[in-house]
Amino acid sequence: MIYGAVALVSLFVGVGIGAADGSDAADGSVDEAGSKPRPTVTVTEAEKAEAEPAATVTETVTAKPKKTEKAGPVSSFSGEGEYLVGEDIKPGTYKSAGPEDEFGCYWERAKDASGEFGSIITNNNLQGPGRVTLNQGEYFKTNRCQEWKRVG
Repeated sequence: MIYGAVALVSLFVGVGIGAADGSDAADGSVDEAGSKPRPTVTVTEAEKAEAEPAATVTETVTAKPKKTEKAGPVSSFSGEGEYLVGEDIKPGTYKSAGPEDEFGCYWERAKDASGEFGSIITNNNLQGPGRVTLNQGEYFKTNRCQEWKRVG
């Protein structure tokens, strides 16, 4: 009988040790792996991806060219040549700083481009600065003068 009592006490001690093994089972059951601890499951939340960038919108703008002056009469010109007022140069009053060299500056207003003495309206030889008023349709001839600039 002593052997039976020892066996019974051993049984209770074994059951007590088995129940106190740290198992989390509430019903007292042992997992299928026996006394090995259950695997731990870790849930990791992925960071939310940033929103996709908005689509790029390209706006097409048609450039308007700047208005350019039409070729035509100018308001300053060389002191050497023959010009038709209204076509080559603008009508108005022009001035020149005078002769380019010691021979003087010659200018002539003419009614046509014939070069005849009778076509001359007026003329002058400048030794210093000078002015002349030119009218639409006249011819203006200039020799050895500095640049003519419109002043009025």
